[in-house]
Amino acid sequence: MRSPRLFRFARVVVAGGCLLAVAGCEMATGSLAGHASDEWTRSYPLTPGGEVRIVNTSGRVEIEGADTGTVEVHAERIARATTELAARELVSHITIREDVRPDRVAIETERPAGILIGVSFEVRYRVRAPKTAVIRVQTTNGAVTLASLDGRVDARSTNGSVTGRDLSGGVEASTTNGGVTMELASVGADGVRLKTVNGGIQLTLPEAAKADLTATCTNGGIDVSGLQLDVQEQSRRRVGGRLNGGGAAVELRTVNGGIRVRARSSETSNTTTGPQTARHVVAARVESLRRVVLVR
Repeated sequence: MRSPRLFRFARVVVAGGCLLAVAGCEMATGSLAGHASDEWTRSYPLTPGGEVRIVNTSGRVEIEGADTGTVEVHAERIARATTELAARELVSHITIREDVRPDRVAIETERPAGILIGVSFEVRYRVRAPKTAVIRVQTTNGAVTLASLDGRVDARSTNGSVTGRDLSGGVEASTTNGGVTMELASVGADGVRLKTVNGGIQLTLPEAAKADLTATCTNGGIDVSGLQLDVQEQSRRRVGGRLNGGGAAVELRTVNGGIRVRARSSETSNTTTGPQTARHVVAARVESLRRVVLVR
């Protein structure tokens, strides 16, 4: 009797037969010379405060806020294969799924069915959304970039950086392999949570921002400068305190990387000492001798 596991595997191979044939059933041992791409564009109305959700498999996602009541999505589907013919065929199998309601626009990249041999693909998204929209974005292999948004933001990547500029709402951003860099116009009531495993965190805040700051790292340094920080907790791997009397929670966490918190009006050079250094600066650097340096 045929085992259920063998039967399921055979069914997957049959389902992916068209893509296997397209790729010539060859393992990619060198560069993929074949290249093809196309463009996918949509526009959707969105009610004030509605949600925009982008889920991607491979490729960067860029979202910019604007004074508009519509969501404009521009996607570039890109395929690479051993031949140009195979790449063009693969592009036609990259599906972008839409789930649209008056208060929610959800876009998701679907991975082509079957077993992919000797090919690769990605989708690059450029999105223009209302400034007040709630933004939720997720990608596996690619960077996430956010700009000029006033609503709540939730951005996640696995292999790629997460970057934000001129954000005013609550921010939650995380990645596994990559850095997190955020420049905030203000600290929203929902607070800020930034997390990475292999990478650094850099946060830029208004000088007058009120927040309860907690920064934690395992292998790296913590540097706070240009801000009025009343330190409540300080150790080799953790710093906690109140910025300008305290406010919304700002939580920063990394395992392998440093944490830097700066004022928007201060210089952003790599120097951690000098006139720009705040009253309390904590730096913990992992060197060959695992020395920890604390600077006040």
